[in-house]
Amino acid sequence: MNDRYMSMDQVAELLGTTIRFPRRLVEERRIRFVKVGRHVRIPESAVREFIDANTVEPIVLRPMGLRRAA
Repeated sequence: MNDRYMSMDQVAELLGTTIRFPRRLVEERRIRFVKVGRHVRIPESAVREFIDANTVEPIVLRPMGLRRAA
């Protein structure tokens, strides 16, 4: 259990968003979180998993070369 637990402010700063975004992720249960009393904390590993799961890789296009006229 060597995970850092982050506040909503810290998660928003890490993601470069407003605080509304991590709050919405928690509300919609789209990210793991821990409730400590009335405080909500998100494990750093959960943020990394969320980023990895939502990362879109670019499409590598093949060179078209010379086209023949129809």
